Amino acid sequence: MRFMLLICAEEALVASWTEEQGAAMTAKYGAWTQEMGQRGIIEGGLRLRPTSDATTVRVRDDEVLTSDGPFAETKEQLIAFFTVNCDDLAEAIEAAAKIPAAGYGVIEVRPVVEM
Repeated sequence: MRFMLLICAEEALVASWTEEQGAAMTAKYGAWTQEMGQRGIIEGGLRLRPTSDATTVRVRDDEVLTSDGPFAETKEQLIAFFTVNCDDLAEAIEAAAKIPAAGYGVIEVRPVVEM
């Protein structure tokens, strides 16, 4: 069963890290992706640029409307995601709990609709 692991955290917190803190977090993510790769469940993932670089697109009455930034103002922003293929929700939750951001943000585990 496929799941998206949506990583949400405060962008300001991540941006405030020192070079050493950033390197340490990168190493933790490297260990996580290596473990999930060895288990054969990780399908992919990406870190996202800050919400200040986002563009929101809407179409109303056949007119394309764009605005800078994310749709919603929230304390935590979507900063990255992984896709995993797990046996069940319990395994997806276990994998999500090991993502380093679970210690300073939240991980939303969402099943994927297979088409």
